[in-house]
Amino acid sequence: MPATVIAVHSRRTHAFSKEQQPRISLIEGFGVEGDVHAGVTVKHRSRVARDPSQPNLRQVHLIHQTLFAEVAALGIEVLPGQMGENITTGGIDVLKLSAGTRLQIGADAIIETTGLRNPCAQIENFKPGLLAAVLGRAHDGALIRKAGVMGIVLRSGEVRPGDEILVVHQPQLFLALQPV
Repeated sequence: MPATVIAVHSRRTHAFSKEQQPRISLIEGFGVEGDVHAGVTVKHRSRVARDPSQPNLRQVHLIHQTLFAEVAALGIEVLPGQMGENITTGGIDVLKLSAGTRLQIGADAIIETTGLRNPCAQIENFKPGLLAAVLGRAHDGALIRKAGVMGIVLRSGEVRPGDEILVVHQPQLFLALQPV
């Protein structure tokens, strides 16, 4: 199955979920046009409280569609956009990408993966049991975060459901994604 965009979302105000859109525009160095988290500097409220001058490594949030099936098997229904992602993906395991991987999404847009979304209590407030469902443990006991990946926009472009996602660059040395 080729990697594709399943759905796209944005929201102008701070809220846990984002609204489904027919398309979103990614703006180089800025993020999703009209989205509350777009900007050169960090926009996530807890990070702004710590240091509002930090670079925004969370301009775009991607979640793999298979996560919704995984949590549904636990009795928790979550639809695309409800976990706050901008792009719901299919056919690509975004969690297994290296930091610094570049993805072309649609005809023009290119994003670079910067790290993992670190799930917080808001997820549990949204749906009881969801926080535990998006966290796991590796065989060595290490925490596994499954709530998607974050990225920055390297090249502007429009993104729509059905657009192809291509890996256009992988770092020579694999760098495991860490929370950002």
